[in-house]
Amino acid sequence: MTLPLLADPYRFVSKESARLGSDAFETRLLCRGTTCLKGEKGAALFYDAERFQREGAMPSPIRKTLLGEGGVQGLDGEAHRHRKAIFMGLTQADRVRGLGARVEAEWIEAAERWLRAGATIRLYDELATMLTRAVCAWSETPLPEADVQLRAGHLGALFDAAGARNPRHFWSRHARRRVDRWLKSVIEDVREGRHRPAENTATFALAHARDPGGTPLAAEVAAVELANILRPTVATAVYVVFLAHALHTQPEAARAATQSLAARDAFIEEIRRFYPFFPSLVATTRRDFVWEGLSFPRGRQVILDLYGTNHDANAWPDPEIFRPARFASRPPGAFDLVPQGGGDPRTGHRCPGEGIVHEVLERSFVFLTTRLRYDVPKQDLRLDLRRLPALPRSGFFLRPLDLARSG
Repeated sequence: MTLPLLADPYRFVSKESARLGSDAFETRLLCRGTTCLKGEKGAALFYDAERFQREGAMPSPIRKTLLGEGGVQGLDGEAHRHRKAIFMGLTQADRVRGLGARVEAEWIEAAERWLRAGATIRLYDELATMLTRAVCAWSETPLPEADVQLRAGHLGALFDAAGARNPRHFWSRHARRRVDRWLKSVIEDVREGRHRPAENTATFALAHARDPGGTPLAAEVAAVELANILRPTVATAVYVVFLAHALHTQPEAARAATQSLAARDAFIEEIRRFYPFFPSLVATTRRDFVWEGLSFPRGRQVILDLYGTNHDANAWPDPEIFRPARFASRPPGAFDLVPQGGGDPRTGHRCPGEGIVHEVLERSFVFLTTRLRYDVPKQDLRLDLRRLPALPRSGFFLRPLDLARSG
C-alpha cells in the first residue's frame, strides 16, 4: 500500500478507513506491517507515552531532510522532556510577539518593494525570504544580506522537497547538509565568543543547551535544534498562503473575521483545521497491547492521520465546509484539532511552535485585510493534495495596488 500512500498522502488513510469501516486498521507501508489511526480516540492513543515511542520511528528519508539527526522529535522520556523545556521557553507568548513584530516589518518592506517594481508576485516564494529574514533576526542567527536567498532556499527545501518522489528529494538532502553545516558554525562561534547573541534568544539558548546530565549538546545536535526553530517558522509560509487563499475564496467568512478578535481567531483556527499541513505522524509501540480488539505487537509501526482527524465528521460536522463559526461555541480539544500534533505540548510531542503559527497568521491577517490592497489575478487555486506540502496549484499570485500607512 506504499504507492497509494505516496500518491495521495493526505487522504489515503481516510479513504481506507471509510472503505473498511474503521478508524483503526492494519496494512503494510514502507515495507513494514503498520497500523493506521484516525480520529480523536486514535490520536489520544497515539500520544500515550507508556505505549508509544518516537526514538527510531521516523523513516530515514525524513530524518535526513525535514528533521535532522538527533533532534527533539526523536527523543523520549526524560531526555525529551528536558530538551522540550528549552523550546517551550523560547516560544513563550512575549518572545513570540517579538517574532511577530519582525514578520510585520518584513511584510511592509516587501510590499513597498513590490509596489515600486509594479510586480505581480507569487506569494509562496516571497514568504520564504521574508520569514527567513524575520526568524534569523529574532533568533539572532547571523544572516548577511548576500546569503538571504541561499539560506531561504535551503530552509525551504527541508520541508518543501523532503516528501518529493523525484530528484527534488535529493535537493532536500543537500539542503539539510548545508543548513547543518551553517548552523554548526553559528553554534561554535557563540561558544568561542565570536558571536554574542542576547541571552533570551534561540541562538544563545541552544548554543548553551545541555543534556539531562549537564553535558553540553554536541555542536551538531545544537545546530539541528536551532534549525528546529528556523525551519518551522519558514514553513508557516504554507499557512500564510492558505490564509490568503481563504480570504479570497471565502469572502463572507473573511468579512465576518474582521469584526472582532474572537472572529479572527476562529477564522485562523478553521484555516488550521480545514487546510492540509502535515499529513501524518509516525511512532512505534513500546510493548504488546490490545486496543478496541486490535492487537499492537511491540515494535509495531503506527501512523496517525492528522489531516483525516482534522476532517473527522464525528468531531467536526460537515468537515469539508470552511466554517469558522464552529469555533465560536466550541474550543478545540487536545486530540481533535491536531495539525501540529496532539496532547500537551509541555510534556508530550505536540509541536511547541503553535504559538508562532498563530502569531504569524494574526499579523498576516491584519496586514492583508487592513494594510495591503491587492488584486488576485485569474489562476489555478485548486489545492494540490498530491503535493507535500499541499498548496494552491498556482502558489497564489497577487498584484499589490496600494499600501495603507498605519496610524
